[in-house]
Amino acid sequence: MLAPTPASPESAGMSQAALDRLENHLKQRYIDAGRFPGTQLLIYRRGKIVHSSVQGFADLERKVPVKDDTIFRIYSMTKPLTSVAFMMLVEEGRVAIDEPVHKYIPSWKNLGVFAAGTYPAFLSRPPTRPMLIVDLLRHTSGLTYGFQQRSNVDAAYRETKIGEVIKAGTLQTMIDDLAKIPLEFSPGEAWNYSVATDVLGYLVGVISGMPFEQFLKERIFDPLGMKDTDFFVPREKAHRFAACYSAGVQIGMAAGEAKLTLQDDPTTSSFLSPPSFISGGGGLCSTAADYLTFCRALLNGGELGGVRLLGPKTLKLMTSNHLPGGVDLPAMSRSLFSEAAYNGIGFGLGFAVTMRPAETLIAGSPGEFNWGGAATTSFFVDPAEELIMIFMTQVLPSSAYPLRRELRTMVYSAITDSNL
Repeated sequence: MLAPTPASPESAGMSQAALDRLENHLKQRYIDAGRFPGTQLLIYRRGKIVHSSVQGFADLERKVPVKDDTIFRIYSMTKPLTSVAFMMLVEEGRVAIDEPVHKYIPSWKNLGVFAAGTYPAFLSRPPTRPMLIVDLLRHTSGLTYGFQQRSNVDAAYRETKIGEVIKAGTLQTMIDDLAKIPLEFSPGEAWNYSVATDVLGYLVGVISGMPFEQFLKERIFDPLGMKDTDFFVPREKAHRFAACYSAGVQIGMAAGEAKLTLQDDPTTSSFLSPPSFISGGGGLCSTAADYLTFCRALLNGGELGGVRLLGPKTLKLMTSNHLPGGVDLPAMSRSLFSEAAYNGIGFGLGFAVTMRPAETLIAGSPGEFNWGGAATTSFFVDPAEELIMIFMTQVLPSSAYPLRRELRTMVYSAITDSNL
């Protein structure tokens, strides 16, 4: 895929001084302060890369600098790719999003809703309606994540290691395990961040008749030229793989002082070999350049360089709010993972979607869509402003610092010639 042309920010209606200020902010507040090992930032507007920068280290222990081709764990930034893959099958008439999930997973037909008990002795009640595929896409399925640590149901996920990227088992064993655990709530009653997108990956395999990872490679990665995106990092690319760190303040440290702890060594990481569990919810590694290619296809109505993933109407459907009643996330959310409030933000089919920018208290545009990963990677696409931002680092958890809010504020403040 032909790379976009680098250009001056001014040529695309953005301020060089404002983007320099953003880079200084990342350096002083995060890298020099020891909060992040290093960062990569890509900003694309009106068909041009107007900002591309790397700072700091991809591997602090070995003093390996971040480079343009550094490979990162993108964790939940896998979800939009899985959602697009699924909607490709919808466009082909092979599945519909209003169908019950148990049509494709018969063992889930009698899934109940939690009433009482602990794993494995649960009491449950019937749901008010069956789980639909749209519930998986918009996280209203009643499924959860073990890391939420909020209920007896997510405790069961932790005990059985459901949804953990690093685990024994396969997509099939995850589906089998989930058949034995009740839902948190009846489908459609609430929004809860969950393993639903892993289930979508399983369904892509069932419906397409090929392994999920093969579908992604043949239908998305290879056609778009996303050569560094996969569920593992091959040996010949291992030297480009970043280390991952945990954020945290250590006992005896001064107030405000930061300390990074190595969480996943790139020389011994489980990501260096193909996994048995192919996580459509959080298993991919990628580069900023590859993810920009994917986002450019989304910004361009589902097509890039003659490769069409989706039609523009399907993409518009995906980036519209699908929460019942048109409410925003705070009105329905039971999740505790978020680093910020989501007032004015809805959820589409694989993305968070800005509905009312004024309620977010952050500059933005109606129709902007975004998501991020557990190690503080993030992206957003703003069709109205013809704008894409990709940010990469490797620090768990993403809620440690209000970085995504700061990035959005400072990127939007760099616009000097708005389309709105």
